[in-house]
Amino acid sequence: MLRSELFEIIANGENSGVEFKRDDVRPEQLAKEVVAFANLLGGRVLLGVEDDGTITGLQRPNPQEWVLNVFRDKVHPQIIPFYEEVLLENNIRVGVVTLTAGISKPYVVRHNNREEIYIRMGDRSELATREQQARLFQAGGLLHVEVLPVAGSSFRSLDLNRMEYYLRDIMHDPSIPATDEAWIERLLGLGLMAEDGFGNRVCSIAGLLCFGISPRRFLGQAGIRFMVFEELDKEYRAVFDTVLDGPLVGRWETAEAGQRILADEGIIEKFSSAIMPFVTEESGTVDHNMRRDVSWLYPWEALREAVINALVHRDWTRSVDIEVVCYADRLEVISPGRLQNSMTISKMIAGQRSPRNTLVVEILRDYGYVDSRGMGVRTKIIPLMRQHNHVDPAFEATDDYVRVVLPRQVHR
Repeated sequence: MLRSELFEIIANGENSGVEFKRDDVRPEQLAKEVVAFANLLGGRVLLGVEDDGTITGLQRPNPQEWVLNVFRDKVHPQIIPFYEEVLLENNIRVGVVTLTAGISKPYVVRHNNREEIYIRMGDRSELATREQQARLFQAGGLLHVEVLPVAGSSFRSLDLNRMEYYLRDIMHDPSIPATDEAWIERLLGLGLMAEDGFGNRVCSIAGLLCFGISPRRFLGQAGIRFMVFEELDKEYRAVFDTVLDGPLVGRWETAEAGQRILADEGIIEKFSSAIMPFVTEESGTVDHNMRRDVSWLYPWEALREAVINALVHRDWTRSVDIEVVCYADRLEVISPGRLQNSMTISKMIAGQRSPRNTLVVEILRDYGYVDSRGMGVRTKIIPLMRQHNHVDPAFEATDDYVRVVLPRQVHR
């Protein structure tokens, strides 16, 4: 690192990627900062710099060996840092410990026979909350939320007819379970049921979402909240406000001619029926067949893609609803939770794929709800909005939600 770069970093102060530390701190204090950076996006620890940016320089002998010992003894899983020293005037040296984002999250500080998980919050490193820990375990591949057990549910919470149709007619399984016990064993193997740790066999999140009879009874954030407002923002009174509950997939029956007939709507079909009157407009005139032409305010396939993306990629550790809201000038789809893994808006637009709930994605792909390529933002939402509404959709990602905004069609 050049002196000029070091001075610029110090001048900008501590932030989510930079921490100043004297080199006489206790080993666990350095480990805390290291773990917090590794659990977020990486960063730098400058040793020999006071909190106010004053450069006091390294004081201890062999600082590199001390740093490596801290990493070896206090940080788990092991991280190999990049360590360098910058020589300033009067033989003052500053140690720079550089870390990239870790790939084996969560990282912990091992101290006093305990393991503590820290995460960077602005210019501070804080103990991770239970929810943050769950997301770190998920990001590290150690926790797959969709196969976690749902307390209070049971085999009877699942729609057996839907599951039988899925195995027989969608998956063409030659062996359909004949008893409840056989069904439970099969569903445990598929990840649609799980052991709860207390000797009970209950629904997994994925099982309840895809095939549950009333998922919100046990998983309050299941389903979709759909609202309509006449103005540009949310008001006290909505034109329409409902919460849709039910399994994600529909249930079909096979007619004598071999045709599939929808016998019971899933959440996607229920949403389609609910939103239809608010995304279409009838013509003011009647044609010669005594019908009114219908125009679409949004491209239907783009809207469908945005909603299904929210259903399959949302963070199920968040106990809030997916929201779809129609305003006078736009439609918004809000999916709880931050983007999964290292995904960003720019990567998403470029077509990169990184599913969070792979089991749910695969089931919806089996039914044909999900595109096999998984590039709907790039290949559907953006081009269809440009073609139909002559405008780009907007995307916003925070630590709490991902928002897709579809501007309403402007008649020219």
